[in-house]
Amino acid sequence: MPAIFRFDELTWPEVAALPRETPLLLPLGSLPELNTAPAILKATQPVGILPAIPFGWAGSGLEVPASVFSTLVHNLVGNLIEDGFTSVHVLTPPGLNLGAGLPFIVIPWQATGPLALPEDREQVLILPVGHTEQHGYHAPLSTDTLIIEAIGLGTGQVVPQQAYCLPVFPYGVSTHRRSFPGTFNVGGRAFEDFWLAVVDTLVGSGFTRFYLMSGHGGNSSFLVNVVKYAGEKYPHIFCATAFLYLSGPQGVAALEAKRQSKLGGMGHACELETSLVLHLRPELIHLERAVDETDFVTTPNYYMDWIEGGALTANPPWEDDTRTGAYGAGSLGTAEKGKYWLETAIAEKVEHVAEIHEQYRRRKERRMRGG
Repeated sequence: MPAIFRFDELTWPEVAALPRETPLLLPLGSLPELNTAPAILKATQPVGILPAIPFGWAGSGLEVPASVFSTLVHNLVGNLIEDGFTSVHVLTPPGLNLGAGLPFIVIPWQATGPLALPEDREQVLILPVGHTEQHGYHAPLSTDTLIIEAIGLGTGQVVPQQAYCLPVFPYGVSTHRRSFPGTFNVGGRAFEDFWLAVVDTLVGSGFTRFYLMSGHGGNSSFLVNVVKYAGEKYPHIFCATAFLYLSGPQGVAALEAKRQSKLGGMGHACELETSLVLHLRPELIHLERAVDETDFVTTPNYYMDWIEGGALTANPPWEDDTRTGAYGAGSLGTAEKGKYWLETAIAEKVEHVAEIHEQYRRRKERRMRGG
């Protein structure tokens, strides 16, 4: 039996070392039973399973226009082909047409039923958006997805009457994609189109409150655009996002209470993210491989830390500042700090959910009064 592995549990140097003829499967809906993957492909070598796309196609329970979904999938497959992989397959439900130009196989069974949406349309829908990208020598590609999934689900569990968390979406935007193997990029325009279409569908189903909750910094500016588009298109809803997590007063205080690194020690594959994954999935962290990189080209109005500082916004090449893909001091990560920061992040998001409800209620009342 050939080896089966989760692509997103690798580090980027491990992806770089994979033979480019390694079969890779991109599932829709849910991961197949890992031991069935070689039989699906009739493979005799190791098979890599990519993170599943949880919704978006017809029959998924949260459908977007076929052209929007097809563009997203084509972009993801294109990333892998550009990286030199020659055996990429999309596992689709029977009958789904993703358009020309994709290698794919049809799963002869329905991998998952339609996504279940809550009956209560008054809840805030939490839409956690992670990413699959490099996180230095020591942390997995799934870092951002693991973290925001835990925060989103944790928030929904604390206030189940106020919020409902949908499945985490594991792909976002990385403009530095070509610098480090294993990093994906949906593309900014395709990302915005997809998430606005998701909001379209949910508004059409009667939902009015949304929290686009991001675990990846590269998603942030694009999610701001989605929120702006949605607010203009649907004046009666309240759709919000925030810069990552632990970015408000409560979160900043929690970071300062436990952090050991100086400014520049928390950015990417850093003390914070390493600690959170050590708490959530410690077997995926290889702390002995961590290389601390804090030599960001810093000026008073442009520097890197968890809450990016200064008045300037820019997007210089990552290679200017990092050899390993890390921004920060990952070697200082501990599971104890991760547990504390996760609990605080959930508490921060619970407060945001309450504010989304309050904003929606007060604005609706004002409109009804003719204000």
